Amino acid sequence: MSTALAARGVNKKFGSLVVANNINIALPTGARYALIGPNGAGKTTLINLLTGMLVPDGGDIMLAEDNVTSESPQARVRRGLARTFQINSLFPGLNPLEAVTLVVEERRKLAGQFWKNLGSHRESIDEAYEILSKLRLGDGCYQQTRELPYGRQRLLEIALALATKPKVLLLDEPAAGVPQEESGEIFEVVGGLSDELTLLFIEHDMHVVFRFATHIIVLVGGAIFAEGSPAEISADPGVREVYLGTRGHG
Repeated sequence: MSTALAARGVNKKFGSLVVANNINIALPTGARYALIGPNGAGKTTLINLLTGMLVPDGGDIMLAEDNVTSESPQARVRRGLARTFQINSLFPGLNPLEAVTLVVEERRKLAGQFWKNLGSHRESIDEAYEILSKLRLGDGCYQQTRELPYGRQRLLEIALALATKPKVLLLDEPAAGVPQEESGEIFEVVGGLSDELTLLFIEHDMHVVFRFATHIIVLVGGAIFAEGSPAEISADPGVREVYLGTRGHG
């Protein structure tokens, strides 16, 4: 199976603090990988390195067969690498249909004309509505974003990422801050995304991780501590110590 995204010997430190220590990962096309570890393990830092928000001190980031280590976040998005953030940064004054259509138009290099004549952008609007419907947001697509329940705002974040037509999608705690009864819906939707889309998600709820991930990577102190199938990770005594011992989890 082909590799969609990889980190090869990636290192990063801030002063004397090592936040990524010889990270080697490879996500097969269509994979559903979870990234877990204690608070401060370097999970979000790794996502930032993969997406170009941070530049590694050493090593390479590969998107399919292309080395993108020196490319900007925007260039990586154009190549098919998208992400969501822990803190949602939406368009509070727009409704979901407008917001997602705007991203579709940006991808199609038509955003500068977007507000001139909405009727001439029917193809983009239809694509945006299809994305929203897949994420169960079609019935609220005309409601202002700021008025949406928080769980639906997190789904809208995913919709905005999908509007870039990614091949690889990185989700940084997509259910963070969402009531438990709503977080299940978020991952049901995520689990129903195209099998051709490669997913890597950070999540602290182990019930969710073991239900939706096919492979789990455990980070501790900026280094890979363990990785394997959910069954292998749940049986690993070292991982259990990380999560049940004094260090807690996050």
